[in-house]
Amino acid sequence: MTLPRDYRGQTCALARSMEIVGERWTLLILRDAFYGVRRFGEFAAHLGVPRAVLADRLATLTEAGVLVRRPETGTGRREVYGLTPKGVALWPAVRALTAWGEEFHAAEGGPRRVFLHVQDEAPLEPDGRCTGCGSAVPVQDVLVAPGPGLAPSAPDDDPVTAALARPHRLLSPLLTTAPPRRPTKGSPR
Repeated sequence: MTLPRDYRGQTCALARSMEIVGERWTLLILRDAFYGVRRFGEFAAHLGVPRAVLADRLATLTEAGVLVRRPETGTGRREVYGLTPKGVALWPAVRALTAWGEEFHAAEGGPRRVFLHVQDEAPLEPDGRCTGCGSAVPVQDVLVAPGPGLAPSAPDDDPVTAALARPHRLLSPLLTTAPPRRPTKGSPR
């Protein structure tokens, strides 16, 4: 049985929001976009999401104005995704769901990633306030860093996982060069 994409008869703002961000994989795609993931292949490799599902979710987010798809600067060949102001406005929800997960469904060893204030590198409270200076920290001033529960990098890690093993400012492109293309059948190696 396939569920409908909309919540017919529901007129509240939460139901309308769920039509855009409520499908499986969508919040993880948004999380990765905040981390700075920009290319289709990077999302696919990091999330392990089926490519058809990823294409559908990216199209939905783009049509809704949460993401924008544009040619990659300097290459013109590849396209990248970026959060629009409408997408950036989802940061408090993504942060709150992450904090909820850490409180009620914590990984063994502690959080895999922690959020810090770029200015003083103090951790953020679940509400987004800096524990050092007390200010509300806008998303562009948040540093995501490895937490105590992050497993050591493995040689077969995808490029996104490997890059997230180092502190990184949110919204900044995570990978500045395209990963090497895998050879296709019949192409030289």
